[in-house]
Amino acid sequence: MTKRIAVLVSNIGTGTNLQAIIDGVNSGKINAEIVAVISDVDNSPVLQRVKEHKLPIIICPKKEDLLEILKNLKTDYICLAGWKQIITNEVLDTFPNKILNTHPGLIPDTLDGVVKNPDGTEALWNRGKMTNAAIQNFLDSRVTYAGCTNHLLSHEFDFGPVLGRCFEKIQPKDTIDSLYTRLKVKENQLYVDVLAKLCKEDL
Repeated sequence: MTKRIAVLVSNIGTGTNLQAIIDGVNSGKINAEIVAVISDVDNSPVLQRVKEHKLPIIICPKKEDLLEILKNLKTDYICLAGWKQIITNEVLDTFPNKILNTHPGLIPDTLDGVVKNPDGTEALWNRGKMTNAAIQNFLDSRVTYAGCTNHLLSHEFDFGPVLGRCFEKIQPKDTIDSLYTRLKVKENQLYVDVLAKLCKEDL
């Protein structure tokens, strides 16, 4: 059965995860229909992508209104792609293990766990850090790899069941832009791969 996906965006980010999901659905790799793209503002640049693909757009300025919108859409999965509003406990409780997010760090499987980089060194969780600050932390900490995690949202901050991780080796002259440009390609692919598996197996 084709799954129903809602993608949540805002006026932050570049929209590449959204585009990757759209492309994955259009190619048939993701067995799903994007029933709506929800934004908290009506002037988000990424909405141009949505209009080009003729997908439904819903504007939700208040986080308290999100639950009713999602319930009306009868969504199977909710994909955060640059969403900046707080996801309320009511939404988390109504859609347990159904809200996907990409975090710019390597989330462990347990709260006291540690993720290892491909070379065996300890990876950075970057808990509480937004994208640019997280990428800068990879550089400042002089770790060997940057990475990101696709996970299911939980009540625990920047934590939840891990669906997949990707790594990118840090080069000596990397900047935030150069490192994130490479990592972003893998991040986009990870989102598609994770969604494809979920919509196929319905975990």
